[in-house]
Amino acid sequence: MADKAPRRGAANIGVPIMILAFLVIAGFLYWLSLQAQKQKAVEIREDSAAAASDSMSSGATALIPSDLQTNAGQYLGQHVQVSGLTVASQLGTAGFWLNLPSGTPFLVSLSDTLRQQGVSAKTGETATVVGTMKQMSDSVVNAWTTAGTISQADRAAAGFAQFYIEATQIKTAAPAAGGSGSGS
Repeated sequence: MADKAPRRGAANIGVPIMILAFLVIAGFLYWLSLQAQKQKAVEIREDSAAAASDSMSSGATALIPSDLQTNAGQYLGQHVQVSGLTVASQLGTAGFWLNLPSGTPFLVSLSDTLRQQGVSAKTGETATVVGTMKQMSDSVVNAWTTAGTISQADRAAAGFAQFYIEATQIKTAAPAAGGSGSGS
């Protein structure tokens, strides 16, 4: 028979390791269930935000950011809606620039009604915009300058745009807090 004298004080650690493995697996499964609950809550919030923006559209053609980047001209004269883009900067009191995924800005002009109501979008906010797609021209820039809604410095920036959306409705949300901003 084999001599077991050298193992006399050694513990049999197989059972404690097996129990520890079960506890680790149970803890991991619990953590996964918490992550799944958080994901469901985010999806619910996104669905309710989409429903809110759909109610805002009132028959507008929903555009995705790539539509504004590549072929905004095909929507000329149409009632359009764009959602979820960040406000890059202001353009006097006439409007603001939306930041497209490519990094290029897209101009949104506030309608006279929105300007009179004091509606604005702050830099960094996420915006949903509904309005009419229009083509930029020198006469539009001149009219904004004459009206005093843009400065001489803004003229060059406004002239950079080929197309713009004349907004009739705007909803904004703070970047992190998710609160609603001003809108119509």
